[in-house]
Amino acid sequence: MSLEFKRPAFRDIKPVVRPIDHYAHVIWDWNGTLFDDVDLCVGVMNKLLSRRAMNTLTVEDYRESFGFPVHDYYRRLGFDFQAEPFEVVGTEFILEYEERRQEAKLYFDAREALERIQESGAGQSILSAYQQPMLEELIQFFDLAGFFVRLVGLQDHYAHGKLDNGVEWMRQLGHDPEDVLLVGDTMHDCEVARAMGIDCVLIAGGHQSASRLQGNGVPVIAGRRELFHPVAEEPLRTEQTE
Repeated sequence: MSLEFKRPAFRDIKPVVRPIDHYAHVIWDWNGTLFDDVDLCVGVMNKLLSRRAMNTLTVEDYRESFGFPVHDYYRRLGFDFQAEPFEVVGTEFILEYEERRQEAKLYFDAREALERIQESGAGQSILSAYQQPMLEELIQFFDLAGFFVRLVGLQDHYAHGKLDNGVEWMRQLGHDPEDVLLVGDTMHDCEVARAMGIDCVLIAGGHQSASRLQGNGVPVIAGRRELFHPVAEEPLRTEQTE
């Protein structure tokens, strides 16, 4: 029997102390959380910047400047939307990105995490600011469709944010908010989780730096394997990669 979902008031998210298998459903962000496209995003953006004789980015610069809504991030890089509309440069970025998207891979521990949650009996879905058809294509490309009950993306490629989609997905999902966890890599994921009334864990090493993620009142971990241990808001631990 599904529960009637009412949009909760914004609330402070308490540090997660329960093991992940205590949740009935896990909502994943895609870009920067399961899909390691940070280097690709930096490379594509640097191509746009170079065409305009603007300063290019390092990965560290990118993680300190990227955020939602994306048009604000473009402004921080120096784009002038009076001279060139956001829709023009945003479309240019997406076209370059889509040409090269298969250069990016899943994080080394992503599939393992999905398998372990599936084995626990919890449901999984994706809530993404990526355009819906492109999200669906990449999920098929990586043979991940069997892990998710729903893929929730955006209907355009301007990445304004996913808060409204998150609230609507929570309403449809029908779980008690205390039984749902959102796993992401940006401060926007934390904002979305608050709007949905659910717990959140942020993974460093995606599209924003650990220093920006810390202090948001939610746990910040170094990799997906750490999800399988009770976590609280504490200094970031280092995880070995393969």
